[in-house]
Amino acid sequence: MKHILFLLVLCLVGCSSTTDSELLAEAGTVNADKIKVLNIGSFHFGATSDANKVEFDEHDLANQQAVRNIAKLLAQFKPTIVCLEFLPEDMAAMNQAYQAFLANPEQLNTRYGELSMLGFDIARLSGVEKVYGIDHHLGYNYSLGDFIENSPELENAVDRQTYLQLTHQPFLHYPKLAELNQRFEQLPLLEQLQLTNQPLMLDYSLNTNADKLFYVGIGDGFEGAEQAAQFYLRNMKIYTNLNRIPMSKDDRVLILMGSAHTAMLREFIRRSPKFDMVNTLDYLTAK
Repeated sequence: MKHILFLLVLCLVGCSSTTDSELLAEAGTVNADKIKVLNIGSFHFGATSDANKVEFDEHDLANQQAVRNIAKLLAQFKPTIVCLEFLPEDMAAMNQAYQAFLANPEQLNTRYGELSMLGFDIARLSGVEKVYGIDHHLGYNYSLGDFIENSPELENAVDRQTYLQLTHQPFLHYPKLAELNQRFEQLPLLEQLQLTNQPLMLDYSLNTNADKLFYVGIGDGFEGAEQAAQFYLRNMKIYTNLNRIPMSKDDRVLILMGSAHTAMLREFIRRSPKFDMVNTLDYLTAK
């Protein structure tokens, strides 16, 4: 009897091992039934309320030509749906601007920064009839930790050391990345977007906008986590807006948003049973 039980255990272990191997192998394969997504992060070309701003002259002809060249690269993805960082309720006005651009594509629309300059041109080159807005506005205070640091009567009671490192030395363990980031504004636009969409830079975007607040709090409170949760909630609602758009497995979805949103959407899309995210950097390489 003991011999039979031992054989059964061996059989179960063997079956479990084989099954795990098969599941791991299956996880790395491309699922043809999933909707392909190109998830692109960008800095804002025009005016922005973001804490970190990049100097970019959207009226400079050389910059406009660089935008057009990048639009051609990204249009090779052949999207059927283009999603941009504006509110769904503004879709009528944005698509009116898009139709005006289609009527006169020789002149880039600079009014909405990267959304109309890059987003509209990608959509035009892809033959897309309209663009979708998936943004959702929700206020949160990502400067809470700085406020506590600058208030003598307050003290960060969670982990001040880690918070300060993420604030002042975010690339402490990545010196080459730090060097590139320091001369970001001297890089050509294509290289700027390549750097922005590096996985480590997307992680940096999450740390800067929310995750460093996990190390902030007053007394036994969760002030930092509560503010970070607002950022997460905003992006969850953005992702929900994406899922409101009717689409089939034959669609190809391009998303262009600020890099912090891109970083968060990356996390949702990566484990989605619906979407299959392609490598953005494959489409940001000059052929």
